[in-house]
Amino acid sequence: MELPLIKRIIEAALLAASHPLTLPQLGALFDEFDMPAPDQLAKAIEALQADCAERGVELVEVASGYRYQVCEDVHAHVGKLWAEKPSRYSRALLETLALIAYRQPITRAEIESIRGVAVSTNIVRTLEERDWVRVVGHRDLPGKPALLGTTRQFLDYFKLKSLDELPPLSEIHDLEEIERQFAFDEAIPTAPLDLAAADADANADADADADDDAAPAALLSASAPDHPAEPDLEHIKEPPETAA
Repeated sequence: MELPLIKRIIEAALLAASHPLTLPQLGALFDEFDMPAPDQLAKAIEALQADCAERGVELVEVASGYRYQVCEDVHAHVGKLWAEKPSRYSRALLETLALIAYRQPITRAEIESIRGVAVSTNIVRTLEERDWVRVVGHRDLPGKPALLGTTRQFLDYFKLKSLDELPPLSEIHDLEEIERQFAFDEAIPTAPLDLAAADADANADADADADDDAAPAALLSASAPDHPAEPDLEHIKEPPETAA
């Protein structure tokens, strides 16, 4: 099959699909006898990406596959098509999500220990409803606390192919970069944080409400790895299957 036709089929499929498509899924669009080789599919993808160079959309690869999305430089204009205001997230929710992303699998108690304040049930529920976080197992401890980890939808939302693409913690000094992606309930300082002062503030707020601001530096401790570690399977027990 000629490359131009392969491009047209792939482009149409990606625009029609409601979710990203992988190369095997794109290959399954073709008949058994004229199925293009993997290198032909890759060339077609590269050609489509090049075609988007001067357009308002781009073809990108995320964790779940390939998809077309609006380019960032025109997103503000296209966003006016939707009257609904973007969701607003508290710093407490963002810190909880960051801890899960960088230290997964992690329990709720471990998150509370690092942040210095209790984690609101609403925060965990919101992350699960957005399909950014899920229970990946249970710690082999009394009470079998649930272990939380991120999902493919989390990676897709932040345009990541894998957790390895998360910025290293050693390069993060404040929340300025994250502020550009979220609308917060209150202003966030953009100057580099004083870690000692932040730790003191976190201790002072230990008895505050669960949604009160905790020091962002608590989740950026020097002992944290640059990227999430592989799950410790020895201490994880998969949740029991639910009968249909």
